[in-house]
Amino acid sequence: MHIYNVTINIEEDIHDRWLLWMKEEHIPEMLATGKFSAAKMCRVLVEEEMGGLTYAVQYTTDSKETLEKYYQEDADRLRSKSTIFAGKFVAFRTELQIISEHTSG
Repeated sequence: MHIYNVTINIEEDIHDRWLLWMKEEHIPEMLATGKFSAAKMCRVLVEEEMGGLTYAVQYTTDSKETLEKYYQEDADRLRSKSTIFAGKFVAFRTELQIISEHTSG
């Protein structure tokens, strides 16, 4: 299993509109590619010197190969839809490999 993690710092003046767009449009579109089985959106609680609000969105996928297919087939199209917020956010992406998972109980 792999996680495609996108960390985004968004300016406060468009935060509410962006958050709604993420929840109602972007994340559902990411899941609709069929390449991710789940998405988790988290607020980063450390304040950034640059200001704004920071979020991490983690998309779970079954393999590196499936993630590569996302990059080839979907990434450009879905990323281009964020241009409505151009200049108001910064994002960086990381890939994580799940080594083990643990639950209580």
